[in-house]
Amino acid sequence: MKFKKDIIKTGLEKKLLVKYGKKLSEGLDFEIYDALSQTIMEEIGGSWKATEDRYNKGREAFYFSAEYLMGRAFSNNLINLGVYDGVVELLEELNIDINKIESAESDAGLGNGGLGRLAACFIESMATLNLPGTGYGIRYRFGMFRQQFEDGFQVEYPDNWLKYGDPWSLRKDRDKVEIRFNKDESVMAVPYDTPIIGYGTNNINTLRLWQAEPVEELDLGEFNEQNYVEAMREKNEAENISRVLYPNDDTDEGKKLRLKQQYFFTSASLQDIVRKFKLKHGTDFSLLPDFTSIQLNDTHPVVAIPELMRILIDVEGLLWGDAWKIVKKTFAYTNHTILSEALEKWYTELFKQVLPRIYNIIVRIHVQFQELLEEKYPADLERRKRMAIIDEDTNLIHMAWLAIHGSYAVNGVAALHTEILKNAELKDWYELYKGKFQNKTNGVTQRRWLLKSNPELSGLITELIGDNWITDLSELKKLETHVTDENILNRFLDIKNIKKEQLAGFIKGNTGIDVDTDSIFDVQVKRLHEYKRQILNIFHIMDLYNRIKEYPDMKVTPKTYIFGAKAAAGYFRAKGIIKLINEVAKAVNNDPDVDGRIKVVFVENYNISPAELIFPAADISEQISTAGKEASGTGNMKFMMNGAPTLGTLDGANVEIVEEAGIENNFIFGMKVEDIVELKKSGYNPTEVMNETKGLKRVMDQLIDGTYDDGGTGMFKELYDALLVGASWHAPDHYFVLQDFNDYRKVRESIDDAFEDRLGWAKKAWMNISNAGKFTSDRTIAQYAKEIWKIEGKKIK
Repeated sequence: MKFKKDIIKTGLEKKLLVKYGKKLSEGLDFEIYDALSQTIMEEIGGSWKATEDRYNKGREAFYFSAEYLMGRAFSNNLINLGVYDGVVELLEELNIDINKIESAESDAGLGNGGLGRLAACFIESMATLNLPGTGYGIRYRFGMFRQQFEDGFQVEYPDNWLKYGDPWSLRKDRDKVEIRFNKDESVMAVPYDTPIIGYGTNNINTLRLWQAEPVEELDLGEFNEQNYVEAMREKNEAENISRVLYPNDDTDEGKKLRLKQQYFFTSASLQDIVRKFKLKHGTDFSLLPDFTSIQLNDTHPVVAIPELMRILIDVEGLLWGDAWKIVKKTFAYTNHTILSEALEKWYTELFKQVLPRIYNIIVRIHVQFQELLEEKYPADLERRKRMAIIDEDTNLIHMAWLAIHGSYAVNGVAALHTEILKNAELKDWYELYKGKFQNKTNGVTQRRWLLKSNPELSGLITELIGDNWITDLSELKKLETHVTDENILNRFLDIKNIKKEQLAGFIKGNTGIDVDTDSIFDVQVKRLHEYKRQILNIFHIMDLYNRIKEYPDMKVTPKTYIFGAKAAAGYFRAKGIIKLINEVAKAVNNDPDVDGRIKVVFVENYNISPAELIFPAADISEQISTAGKEASGTGNMKFMMNGAPTLGTLDGANVEIVEEAGIENNFIFGMKVEDIVELKKSGYNPTEVMNETKGLKRVMDQLIDGTYDDGGTGMFKELYDALLVGASWHAPDHYFVLQDFNDYRKVRESIDDAFEDRLGWAKKAWMNISNAGKFTSDRTIAQYAKEIWKIEGKKIK
């Protein structure tokens, strides 16, 4: 987009006057942000429509995801359009602070963690690569909750990101569709389109998010009878479907709502795709797989498989066999987990109540698949039972099994993850469908996580190697020639310090805590889950604190431990870990004996905007999941490209990060996948490990002896029991926190000396930046496009 200062200024003034009745000098920050965003939207309208028309002529990919963790759009869009500097200059002339305008935008909290952020990176890369692709999902009214800490406990509040509207989306009433769950219940799905702006291209892709609305807004008869609640019942129940991302599902009602959400957006998206197909190609649906590839991002959208069968059979009149051939050539499935409990399953009775017709279709797919298995494995009843889409012993529908059987490609998201799927977790399926399995190691977009988040480092990189890295991250490899240049390394360290100062200012505002920017910024920010082992991190801090109290003269390189994480609303144990971190922080940060040596900071309401400050400022990237449990990770990649060595296990994409940047430039500890297998075989006794590991018993005892207060909730005792006793659903210490503790402590201690050698440390960081090229989402998406979707770039003029 060519920047036209006068047009932008005139549009800004006009929008302020028409919408808010104000002159430019009177506009509030949000009003100026809104008016400026709408002005930009008008300017890109022609390119957006031209892109849609261009894509409509050929094969397209459609990305189905329950989450899109987009973050703020304003600055990212201006950067990708190439007009950011021009807008800054214009606002300066108008005496308007760009930082205040940027801050006026709410984070679009439509995701929970890595899954949603990955989807956001992917659709941005599709646009940058000029690939014909559309994202489909849900326009959650409240998105992920807003997290507050009250007496150290996580408390959830609504995240009303749409309070003042969203200038970056357009409502498309003409494309709304009806979604029928059963004979008594249906809702309308209304699409909102958001432009996905690629970097350095006129192509603008689309993210279409569906909002649930009632078929009838008001039951006037009930209203006139003064039954006001009943008069609004249909409206409230419909709007619940797109009200909140991942509603608590520890009751049947919560589970039904989640299932409705999944069916709602997949059915709406499929109806949309089929409508467009018919406009272009008529009713010869045998051609649908020639023009359409649908990527299912995890198991949430897998109900799309039987839903497309329903549309083809019930609506379009195809025979079952013909419809099934089409379906199997249309869908591809990404598996994001090794955790069996995270592979989505639904009780048949609940599923039948919500979606009776879809249930009948799944039963028929199940029966047909069992016939295939009987033919393939006539003597292996156990295998057939393991692979049953509907487990008749537990009455559970296995959505991952349905996804694998009903798709033409299945991929893992890191080399290690894919090998574990093939050789262990999905071994039966790999043996049956070897040709379907692929690996697509995740990536992140450098436009947001380096160019936007770290303009200081981006400027240095561009000065050294030019700006081609913005769209070809492999160019970073050229930086290696500067790894012995002390001037460049010192400039890098100066930039890191600038980013630490910026983060320190944010931390002061967010938590009230002053942090030492000369200390090691040791960072673990990610979703709060047991397998990610935030508890291992805080156990080490508790142990270090104990040792400092016992030996006040011990040498400690100053450290600031930074956490950021949300726990799912119904996840009691994860909430207990948050409370423990906050209790330890309170003790450490208020103890003069450790002042200047260690601080513990838990950033409240961690999301994209603070992440953009945290990743560039980090000295250490904590990636300490139990080996074999993290499918990939993407935070590890963001830290890497901003020059933070990884402190981690050989898990997920850490394996490939170490391969690229060198193990000597990272800090690896803990058991490998094969070590865990052997330990399980030989027998694991966590109590014995605790007693034999110096300082560990004291840490464990502090969970239950009153050293740290859980407010009478029993949370800390529950953590203690989970590690030493286990629970009905798992063995003691099933993520091997105690087993890995001592090795973790040793490696963390080795970081102190390494950090004090400032040039040596800068070399490690520089080697990570130089070898981050593999971990761009551009590379990942190019592989999806070529090897799964079979689509090619189509650039508009």
